[in-house]
Amino acid sequence: MAGPLLAGLWLIAINLAALAAFGVDKRRARDGRRRLRERDLLLLALLGGSGGAWLGRGLFRHKTRKAGFLLALALVTAGQIAILLWLITRP
Repeated sequence: MAGPLLAGLWLIAINLAALAAFGVDKRRARDGRRRLRERDLLLLALLGGSGGAWLGRGLFRHKTRKAGFLLALALVTAGQIAILLWLITRP
């Protein structure tokens, strides 16, 4: 029971962190300040925060013109979906 609970709490926390990071980076971009690295944003997604990353991307209209970033985020998300499908369908 503790395993699924901890996994759920982790996913909530990492998705909130990813969402917040996209908001912070967008604000810094508007203010002309030092930005977060794209690899750090993608790392948050890779660690389970892809939902928050997609939400932040749309909500803050951030990283919407970067084709390379979009491809990387899509690949991370596709990989996570594949793993999830494997976990729920394995015997």
